[in-house]
Amino acid sequence: MIPAQSGSESWLESSKIYLHPRAITLFFLGFSSGLPLLLVFGTLSFWLREAGIERSLITYFSWVGLAYGFKWIWAPLIDRLAIPLLSTLLGRRRSWLVLAQLMLVLSLSGLAFSNPLENLEAMAILALCVALSSATQDIVIDAYRIESAGERLQAAMAATYMAGYRIAMIVAGAGALAVAAWVAPTPEAYSSDAWKIAYLSMAALMGIGLLTSLIISEPEAVKMDQETLEQQNKVIQFSEQFAHLPHWLSRFLGWLYIALLCPFRDFIKRYGMQAIIILALISTYRISDVILGIIANVFYVDMGFTKAEISKIIKVYGVIMTIVGAGIGGILVNRFGVMKILFSGALLVALTNLLFAWLASVGNDTLVLTIVISLDNLSGGIATAAFVAYLSSLTNIQYSATQYALFSSVMLLFPKFLGGFSGGFVDSFGYIWFFSGAALLGLPVLVLVIMAARVKQQNTVTEKNREIETSS
Repeated sequence: MIPAQSGSESWLESSKIYLHPRAITLFFLGFSSGLPLLLVFGTLSFWLREAGIERSLITYFSWVGLAYGFKWIWAPLIDRLAIPLLSTLLGRRRSWLVLAQLMLVLSLSGLAFSNPLENLEAMAILALCVALSSATQDIVIDAYRIESAGERLQAAMAATYMAGYRIAMIVAGAGALAVAAWVAPTPEAYSSDAWKIAYLSMAALMGIGLLTSLIISEPEAVKMDQETLEQQNKVIQFSEQFAHLPHWLSRFLGWLYIALLCPFRDFIKRYGMQAIIILALISTYRISDVILGIIANVFYVDMGFTKAEISKIIKVYGVIMTIVGAGIGGILVNRFGVMKILFSGALLVALTNLLFAWLASVGNDTLVLTIVISLDNLSGGIATAAFVAYLSSLTNIQYSATQYALFSSVMLLFPKFLGGFSGGFVDSFGYIWFFSGAALLGLPVLVLVIMAARVKQQNTVTEKNREIETSS
């Protein structure tokens, strides 16, 4: 746990960590990572609702986002598999980044030319392609962040990543809505061409991430530790025992052992039964935030807010509070440690759900909407900066892509599945009960943070004792 510092000079010194080149790089990669998310969730929900698609179908449509929850399945390929030609030219991490970003440009462009009134199934397939490409990009960026700097920089990199990520979400949300509203013949009329221009604009903005991937340097190759070398020797022994098998098959089975089994085995070996507490925390930490996000834009439409009103409020107040929240979160994590800010962030996220219940009771009031969105972005920035830093601390750098993909997949899988039923819940009980229930879902998270903090403290003491025994 990092001790608290006092004095204005220490706060100033803490803030200078954001000037590090790696922290700046993660801002642009965070923008590239955050841009596609709302384009298959909130913004797409707004498009479908404006086109007259039923609420229940829209929330079921959000299940394409389960691709983010299963990205651990193909993360081992990214950790171990080289892309012909691209990997030679750009390196292991950057080649996968460029490939994922090119696929995003293509799939977003395809989505732009779709019309939900003509072929909703084709839209779902294209949205799934966006989600798969976006999840792949996230795997690579997370691995790049973990491998490119030490633990001291992880909190700052998480904060700048989050700032870029949240700004991109605002661009993909408020920005896309503003473009669609500007192109549409009238503010109230549905226009397929308006959404086409909006999504083509978002596809063009993916060029920011693509350019960043071409400019940045490849992180140094991770040297295998003693345990990894021992596992590799086991694979060689395996191949010798099954020499009767075709050579390619024995090598492939050995590769699967290292790529798939070893990362999960390493995590269980390091944490044992404590892994249950850690995985429970990861799978529920963002449950309130994710469930709310799935139906937020549908809620705004039902409250009578226009595209122009939503985009203006989110763009002005949302951007400011997101940057402030992410910045504060990174500095607080750097000064006071991950677990305290993780607890504070979880509490803030639950409380902001109650603010949405307040908005639902008030109705169409732009001042209340401004307050709610501002506080929601502030708390989201603080909570996510702490959470990304926590997940990074759990990861073994030998398997950075696979393990972080597992953690972030577990983080989204249950909340997104549960969120698919949000439309039906609102139809039955209304928005006030929905947002109040989402806030209550955040309370067990606070207990899990306390339990995980004790696990972290116990492991820290164990590691120190082990170092003392080794040195003596």
